[in-house]
Order: sequence, then C-alpha cells, then structure tokens
Amino acid sequence: MSKELTWHKAIEKVLQSSSEPLRVSEITEQIIADELRINLGATPARTVGAQITTSIKNKGDKSPYIRIAKGIFTLKNSLNINDTVKVQSDKKIIKQIDEDNNDIISSFGMFWRRKEIAWNSQSKILGMQGIGADTIDFSKQIGIYLLYSGKEIIYVGRSIDRPISRRLYEHTIDRLSARWDTFSWFGLLPFTDEGEIQELPKNYNSNVIIPLLESILIEALEPRQNRKRGDNFSDIEYLQKTDPLIEKKRIQAAVSAVIDKL
Repeated sequence: MSKELTWHKAIEKVLQSSSEPLRVSEITEQIIADELRINLGATPARTVGAQITTSIKNKGDKSPYIRIAKGIFTLKNSLNINDTVKVQSDKKIIKQIDEDNNDIISSFGMFWRRKEIAWNSQSKILGMQGIGADTIDFSKQIGIYLLYSGKEIIYVGRSIDRPISRRLYEHTIDRLSARWDTFSWFGLLPFTDEGEIQELPKNYNSNVIIPLLESILIEALEPRQNRKRGDNFSDIEYLQKTDPLIEKKRIQAAVSAVIDKL
C-alpha cells in the first residue's frame, strides 16, 4: 500500500463495508487486517474510539458517525428508514459518550507467561494492543493481578503503593515463587496514544477501588494461596434458599419414579 489512509478515512471505509454496526475493537482489527493504516501507534483501538467520539461531540449532526450502544458505532448514511435506532439529542449523546469513557479498568492482560519476562526489581512488563502496534511498558501500572498454576488461579493480589511489576517480582522470590507460571493483570492508570502512563483520574480513589476489586475476586474465586478473605469486603453474605416449588417438583418426580417401577 503506497499511501495509508487517515484514521477517519480508514474508519469510514471499514464501516461502509460492514452490514452492521461494529465495536471499536472490531473496527480497529479490520483496519489492521486490511492494512489501511501502517502507523498504528501504541493504542490503535483507543485512537479509533477517540476519532469517532470526538467527531460526534464536536460536529453533532454533521458527524458521519452514530453511537448505537456503548462502544458500538455505524455511519449515519448506512441507516435505513426502517431502522429502530433513534438519533438522540446532542446533549444526551455527549453524556453517553462521557459515561463510556469512565471505565475503571483502563488496560489488562490475560494469561501472560512468567518466563517471557526478565525478572528483577525493575522488570519491564511489555505488551501491545495488536499486531503492528507499538510496544507499551506496563511495569508502572497499578491494580489487581491473578497468579495461575496451569489453569488454576492460586492467588489474587493488589498493587497500590508499589506497581504491578514490583509486586509480581516479589512473587518470584517469596513463598509463591515455585507455584505459578502465568498471570493476568487489570490496571487503572490510563495511557496516552503514545503509550505513556498517566496519573489516575481525580474521581478515582485507588485506595478504595483496588482493594474492593481484589476482595470481590478473592470471595468469588477462593484461590488456595490467599490466606485470608478479602479485607475490604464487609458486605453481608447471603446463603441461597431453594424455591419451595423446586422442592415440590423434586418430590413429585421421585414419587412418579417409584410408581413407574411398581
């Protein structure tokens, strides 16, 4: 390809060729697959989302895009008269887009291999958003992480005062050192399009959010290497009670089975 398209041209080309609205991630994947863009930057999906939402917020009705649902868009000229999608007021659209961008988790990685990292006190945790995207170092990210032994989750941890890379490194030399081979992580700190880490938004309280997320996972997964329950999970647990109708049906089924044998 001699000349790459602008982001807007690439997005429009993908949406024009689609028979249905697409998620931002799907638009990005198609742009990469069709080689409509060569220079992808570090966060191509974020760039695609920003291009679309900025156009809607700044141009209003003149924007070629329309938001169908959270993170799902199409072109206005692709809507048929019989489509049930309603073009909402500018203020409501902007409010929805702003809410879309208020996700707690900014980035995450699933089942990353321990052996692919050169472990030390300043380990780099390298990743990329897709094939062809620039590399990002997530070592300074904060959030929660999970350690696995094979397919089993054995430990859930959090990083607040120390970044994820440091916490993971500590698990290569502590009591868990021989017990895990892969990990997943969920980070709160946002990144620029160039892959530079940013500060936590002012409306986020990491000292509350991260322990709560960790506690929820510990309660839900019960990993065997966590020695205590989630210490920030103070809600009251409720035990399930069987619906009497279910019990009645079980008795009826048992009686019927006995009668059939007679």
